[in-house]
Amino acid sequence: MQEKSKTATFANGCFWCTEAVFQRFKGIDKVYSGYTGGKIKNPAYREVSMGLTGHAEAIQFEYDPTVITYKELLEVFFTTHDPTTLNKQGNDVGTQYRSAIYYDSQEQKETAEEYIAWLTENKVFDEPIVTELKPLDAFYRAEEEHHVFYNRNKEMGYCQYIINPKIDKIRKHYQHKLKEEYTQ
Repeated sequence: MQEKSKTATFANGCFWCTEAVFQRFKGIDKVYSGYTGGKIKNPAYREVSMGLTGHAEAIQFEYDPTVITYKELLEVFFTTHDPTTLNKQGNDVGTQYRSAIYYDSQEQKETAEEYIAWLTENKVFDEPIVTELKPLDAFYRAEEEHHVFYNRNKEMGYCQYIINPKIDKIRKHYQHKLKEEYTQ
């Protein structure tokens, strides 16, 4: 019997970048850009991007744990951003760009705690990991123009200079785990 799909919610900088990375993996479906971890209901991009709501730009997606495990998702999460910079990813600065894992089960929480401890013990990063680990409260989907952004705007400067290197990195390290249409 196949396990039913599960949900994961991550914040690791601009959601355009994060969505572009995770949607390319086998076993991941329905990736949505959005907002979580803030103090108001139904925030809008303008408010969030100005740092007015306390929300992080995040993604939420469904995944098949028989194809890709939560631990493997964490590996991709930590490989594709800098979890040692507080409220900053590259040129994106503010609490809305924080590194955070929003868990929806005790199993996800424990897996994330164990993985962060392993990364720390093995000194994978030169600086301490500042990734927040919090229970998922509400996730608000971003406005439609933010969904599948990279795929629709590959020629945009931001996509070429910021997102393309992340895509190249996952192709190099995870080629065997990528959906066929994204391997080249």
